[in-house]
Amino acid sequence: MEIDKKIVKKLIDLLEDLKKSVEKGGEVFASKDEVVKEEIDNSKTIKSPIIGTAYLAPEPGAKPFVELGKKIKKGDTIMIVEAMKTMNHVPATLDGIVKKVSVEDGQPVEFGQVLVVLK
Repeated sequence: MEIDKKIVKKLIDLLEDLKKSVEKGGEVFASKDEVVKEEIDNSKTIKSPIIGTAYLAPEPGAKPFVELGKKIKKGDTIMIVEAMKTMNHVPATLDGIVKKVSVEDGQPVEFGQVLVVLK
């Protein structure tokens, strides 16, 4: 079996980048070749109030509650978190414009996990 030296070198480089990012406090890899440090203003985030499964729309195939660039008001439903077969509507805790939706449809979420980042 022959080992491609280019692939081994690339893997070593990626592992070194990962090691450096962990030492610096956890940079996020945007792609294989690019490292991006992501800073989030916690005063403009909406976090999960419970542990469960996040759903971005009221039913499969329906329009999502929030989308990038959408203006939301305090109290608007931003998503549903299902826990123990109960669908819990997660309300927006502040007004703003959606900058980032941090979870995918059907993804498990933890208590306090950032769900949405606002501008």
